[in-house]
Amino acid sequence: MNAPVLIVLHQEHSTPGRIGNALRKSGVPLDVRRPRYGDPLPETLAEHSGAVIFGGPQSANDEDEFICREIDWIAVPLKEDKPFLGICLGAQMMARQLGSKVSFHPEGQVEVGYYPIRPTAAGRAICAMWPDHVYQWHREGFDLPSGATLLAEGDTFEAQAFQYGRRAFGIQFHPEVTHAMMCRWVIRGQHRMALPGAKSRTAHFEDRWVHDYAMQNWLTSFLDHWRMLSAAPKTPSR
Repeated sequence: MNAPVLIVLHQEHSTPGRIGNALRKSGVPLDVRRPRYGDPLPETLAEHSGAVIFGGPQSANDEDEFICREIDWIAVPLKEDKPFLGICLGAQMMARQLGSKVSFHPEGQVEVGYYPIRPTAAGRAICAMWPDHVYQWHREGFDLPSGATLLAEGDTFEAQAFQYGRRAFGIQFHPEVTHAMMCRWVIRGQHRMALPGAKSRTAHFEDRWVHDYAMQNWLTSFLDHWRMLSAAPKTPSR
């Protein structure tokens, strides 16, 4: 049996969406934990094949105990050289663990809806085909951590995806979002659409018809690459 992937969520009814669906379809069990509601994080990932920290309405700069605990915990997969993926808030937590700044846009702009991204040469080496636009839902961005490789960049927030070492990745966007999840987000988070730079609710669904297929293909390709890393020989300790 495959070792489970640790799934870290930040709201009571959050789900891992397409990422969870894809992992389960590949026969990978999910170990879902919500530290915000008291779930512990493992001291080691020896019994896991990787870990994914998802997004949430919180900020990586919040001083809540579970936020600080998750940021500190990311040192575990980094030290053990285990596949790790941070999505939006998870990527911002990883950036903070690596000593980088997480902050608002200097002009107060946000990304809520679909926005263009551009893969770098390093990003295309991992996935040959990237979507032109990706689904975003954030007010803060992160600086590229020292020693990390930029995989994709954007206009409003430059750092959109990065790799640290061989097995750790952070992405600012949300490839995991299903149609049902988008419906919930645009209803519960409708106030975000009044922020500078946010797209209207109508645009979210109109743009999904145009860009979602490419996002699905990218996610499939990326997860195939990410899962293979768990079977690859680890980098020797120095």
